[in-house]
Amino acid sequence: MAIREILQYGNEILKTPCEKVEKIDKDIKELIKDMKDTLYNCDGIGLAAPQIGVLKRVILIDLRDGSDAIILINPEIVEAEGEELSIEGCLSYEGFEGEVLRPEKVIVRGLTPKNKLVEYTADGLLAKAFCHEIDHLDGIMYMDKSRKIYKLK
Repeated sequence: MAIREILQYGNEILKTPCEKVEKIDKDIKELIKDMKDTLYNCDGIGLAAPQIGVLKRVILIDLRDGSDAIILINPEIVEAEGEELSIEGCLSYEGFEGEVLRPEKVIVRGLTPKNKLVEYTADGLLAKAFCHEIDHLDGIMYMDKSRKIYKLK
C-alpha cells in the first residue's frame, strides 16, 4: 500500500484511454489499495486509476458522507437521463473549478473487487462523480466538457 502521486493536467497519461481489466488479480487489488491510500490522503471524493499513472479501468468514489466507498472495475454508464449544470473540481487540476453539464441520473454497471457484477442507480453528486471518474478512464477531463473554468483563490 502506498500513497501515489496524482498526475496533473498536461500529463499525456490523463488523455489516454484505459485498458479493460481482464482479470482481478493481486496487481489490481494492490492498485485499489494504493488508490484508497491516495484518495484518503487528500480532499477529493473520487479517483480513477489513470490519475495515479495506471491505464486500467478502475475507479474509487467516496462521497465522505458516511456511506460505503464504491470501487468499480470496468465501469460503464448503461443509462443516463436529464441534464444538470454544476461546478466540478478535479484532483488532477488543482486550484480550478468548472461548469459542466452532466446527466441528472445515471445507471452504472461494473465489477466489484470480488468479481461480482453490480449496478448503481445514482443521482445528484454520486451521478456526477460516476460520470467524472468514468470520463477519466476514456482520457477525458472535466475541462474538456466545461463551459467555463474558474481559478480558485
